[in-house]
Amino acid sequence: MKRLWTPAWIARHVAMVVLVVGFLGLGWWQVTRAAGGNTLSFGYAIEWPVFAAFVVFVWWRELRHTLRAEREERSIPAPSAAADAEPAAATPAVRRPVRVSRVPVAPTGGADDGELAAYNRYLAWLNANPGARPGDYPG
Repeated sequence: MKRLWTPAWIARHVAMVVLVVGFLGLGWWQVTRAAGGNTLSFGYAIEWPVFAAFVVFVWWRELRHTLRAEREERSIPAPSAAADAEPAAATPAVRRPVRVSRVPVAPTGGADDGELAAYNRYLAWLNANPGARPGDYPG
């Protein structure tokens, strides 16, 4: 709970209270305008409390996220010296590059259309390089 009383969190708490009070006040102002005959204000009278509810929702979600992160930090055991002796197998963050051949593929016979021939060369290249992605195509 100490994390919720840092200067950054105190500013978030104050901002949430100010915004909610302000939005609800603006909603009440629109209700009084709507009661005075301004029919457009009925929509705004509903809109401002929705804004206030959204602010509370975001504040509550951030609060839970911070408390959950604190709880997870406490539950993670400290690494021991025996664990440091064995390197951990980590999954790579970047995919391994695919080696592709840069030899142009012979066009398939019978294609009179230039676009169709180019598409067939592309498909033949993909077939010749099964591990490649379409973005790796050199042509």
